[in-house]
Amino acid sequence: MSASARRSDAVQNRTRIVEAARAALAESHHIHLNEIAKRAGVGQGTLYRNFPNREALLAEVYRRDVEELVTTASALLAEHEPAEALRHWLDRVIDYAEVKRGVLAALEPAAWQDLVAHSHNPIEGALGHLLDAGKAAGSLRADVDAHGVLLLIAYLSRLDRDEWESTARPLMNVILEGLRLRDADR
Repeated sequence: MSASARRSDAVQNRTRIVEAARAALAESHHIHLNEIAKRAGVGQGTLYRNFPNREALLAEVYRRDVEELVTTASALLAEHEPAEALRHWLDRVIDYAEVKRGVLAALEPAAWQDLVAHSHNPIEGALGHLLDAGKAAGSLRADVDAHGVLLLIAYLSRLDRDEWESTARPLMNVILEGLRLRDADR
């Protein structure tokens, strides 16, 4: 096997490990590395070569979700009008928040506080980009900013895991409807 084929295989293994961990976190906050290795179809040695401990793996899951959430904002604006792009993005925020809850529950406070601190500005920037596009298009209220909307969204983290599925999306829809500019508001 050539060096480039080995590197490609290593990248694919790493990606499969992260995806397996993300799927496991969506199901339960209690994940075990041997279970992740099995789900990813790799040996434990491969898992530990990529992620020396559980915290490193969980941090990578979290970082990738943040990166995806941030890059998705521009892509959605290219495909949809701003209010619709925001709706799609907020749907992704719910998926991100579910995984975030799992990561934060599984990590020590010092580790997750650092992750959250480094993700806040990029997420706020992506949301701000969506809001600004909607304000410019006349479809979103001009009197809200990304920071305020993130405060509203953050409240969803107070939902219990057993009420998440039935409550998170309806509450996010309330937030979205509150952001839309109505004909009477113009």
